[in-house]
Amino acid sequence: MTDESPIAIYGAMAANVAIAVTKFVVAGITGSSAMLSEGIHSAVDTVNGVLLLVGLRLSKRPATAEHPFGHGKELYFWSLIVAVLIFGLGGGVALYEGIHHIRNPEPMTDPTWNYVVLALAALFEGTSFAIALRQFLGQIDKRPFWNALHASKDPATYTVLAEDGAALVGLLIAAAGIYASHRFDMPELDGAASILIGVLLCGVAVLLVRESRGLLIGEGIRPETARAIRDIAKAQPHVRAVGHVLSMYMGPDEVLAVIDLDFDPDCSTADAAQAIGVIEKAVRERFPVIRRLYIDAGAHGVPAA
Repeated sequence: MTDESPIAIYGAMAANVAIAVTKFVVAGITGSSAMLSEGIHSAVDTVNGVLLLVGLRLSKRPATAEHPFGHGKELYFWSLIVAVLIFGLGGGVALYEGIHHIRNPEPMTDPTWNYVVLALAALFEGTSFAIALRQFLGQIDKRPFWNALHASKDPATYTVLAEDGAALVGLLIAAAGIYASHRFDMPELDGAASILIGVLLCGVAVLLVRESRGLLIGEGIRPETARAIRDIAKAQPHVRAVGHVLSMYMGPDEVLAVIDLDFDPDCSTADAAQAIGVIEKAVRERFPVIRRLYIDAGAHGVPAA
């Protein structure tokens, strides 16, 4: 987890606070269901930012006797709560409002203020999205964007990126629904836009739940990383075989890895210890995220690195 992670969260919170109240006021004046859904969306995103900051703070607590590997997974827990809120409050309420507006359509008054607020919201959300995107692009080197997004283990970055991206798409849907509703004098279309916003938020929430679930139940390093570690070990003299690399993310930038080595029968304890030292140094230099590395030397009884 980078020290810059909270920057994207603060940017998103500032944008959401600035526009949530305005959306609610304009929704009350114009009677737009889509605008009300967007106001709820911004309010939920503001709360989500607070929860992510709580997760960041708690995840940095030092290790204790009860939690010897630290509290890095706190961030994954709170990111799961964020995803549930997006699904239940954001998506659920938007779906309810859309269905209610279709069943009980109310003519929309002058939509001018709706467009003004949507334009301002797009400006704020776009700025927040640009901050999160710039931070994320600075972390992925030359990897393809979507592969890097899926491989990211920092919820503080990819959650904000997903929320802001969904917010921008939601603004487009709301604008289209408001325009169509007023243009064709069909208030039901405004409700349909609210339903689409709800479906969008639920979809984003499901993706975030999937990512958090994998990390909470013990997701490990990528297969190509594990193969690279095994190749490093195999390249050392006297190493006859290398077992599977057992690993688990303990936090966004902390991995626990265990390597099982089998040495030649005639390998001395000193040679085995030297090989283990070389392996440990090479793995840590190539993969700094592996903070805890344990090497089992089998029957040689060499202390684990």
